[in-house]
Amino acid sequence: MKILKLAIVFFTITFINRANAQETIPIYFDYLSDNVYLLHPAAAGIGNCAKLRVSHGQQWAGVEDAPGLQTISYHSRFSGESNVGLGGILFKDSNGNHSQLGAQATFAYHIDMGGDNFNQLSFALSGLFIENKLDETGFILPGEDPDPVITNLVNAENYFNTDFGIAYHYKTGFAYFTIKNLLLSARNLENSTYESLNLRRYLVGLGYFFENERPNKISFEPSMMLQYAERTGEFNVDTNIKLYKKLGSENTAWLGLTYRRSFDGNKIQELSQINAIAGLNFGKFMASYSYTHGLGDIVFDNSGFHQISLGIDLFCKEARASACPNINSNFR
Repeated sequence: MKILKLAIVFFTITFINRANAQETIPIYFDYLSDNVYLLHPAAAGIGNCAKLRVSHGQQWAGVEDAPGLQTISYHSRFSGESNVGLGGILFKDSNGNHSQLGAQATFAYHIDMGGDNFNQLSFALSGLFIENKLDETGFILPGEDPDPVITNLVNAENYFNTDFGIAYHYKTGFAYFTIKNLLLSARNLENSTYESLNLRRYLVGLGYFFENERPNKISFEPSMMLQYAERTGEFNVDTNIKLYKKLGSENTAWLGLTYRRSFDGNKIQELSQINAIAGLNFGKFMASYSYTHGLGDIVFDNSGFHQISLGIDLFCKEARASACPNINSNFR
C-alpha cells in the first residue's frame, strides 16, 4: 500500500512539472483553425469581422483524466473604423487531478502604414488571471485515514500575468512576435521557495498567403511558428502548410499539415509531432477537426490529440485590401 501511495506522489509531481512547463494556455495546434489570437494578442481585431471561436481538445483517447483543453475566444475592432482591437479568452487546461482555469483580456492598436497595398503594424497587451488547483480528494485510499504526505502535497493558488505582442501585415504576408508571461509570475503550486519565477516564452510566427484567383484552383499558405522557453532552453519549430479551395462565393474548404520538432538538446528523444487538420468556412460559420500524433520510439500507443473548433464571424465590415484569410473572413 505504501508503494501505491508513493506512485501517486510520483505521478502528481509529474503532472505538476508538466503544468509548470506549459504556457498559461498550452500551445497545441488550434491556432491554425482560423484562431491566431489564441497565440498572438496582436491578432485581436485584425480582420474585417469579429470572431467567436470555441475549441475542445483531448489527448490519449480512452484514458481517464487524460490532458484536455477547452477555450472560448472573441475579438473584434472596437467600432467600425477604429484602430483599437479588443479580445478575450476563457480557458480550462486539465491534466489528471491538476487543472487551470483562466481568463485573458486584450487591448490592441492597429496602425495603417499607408500605400496602395494592405500595410498594417499592430501592438497588443494582454492581462491574464489564472486559478491553478489540484483536486486531492481522490488521493485518499478506501478504508484508510488521510495521509498528510499526499493530501497536503499541493495548495491551490491564483496568479496574474501579462503577454505582449507585435504584428506586421503587408499584402498577404504576416509576421507575429509575442512574449508570453512577461511578468515572470510564480505559480507556487509546491509552496516552495525553489520554484522558478521564469515562465517567459517567446513566439515568432511567419507566413504568406498565395491566392490563386482562377476558378476551381487551390490557394496555399506556408507558415512557421517558433517558440523558445527562457527557463528551460526549449526551442520548438512548427512548419505548416494550408491549402484552400473556394466552393462558390461564400464557402471555402481547407486542409493543413504541420510538423513540430524540438531542438533543445534532449539526448533521449527530441519532441517530434505531426498534425493534420481539415476545416470548412460556410458563410459566416467555421468548423474544423485536427489530429496530432507523436513520432519516435517513446510515445503512448494512444498518444493522439483530437481537437474540434467551431466559430462564427460577426459584425462583418467591407473586406479589407488583403486576400489573406487572417485578415478577411473567407478571403472574399
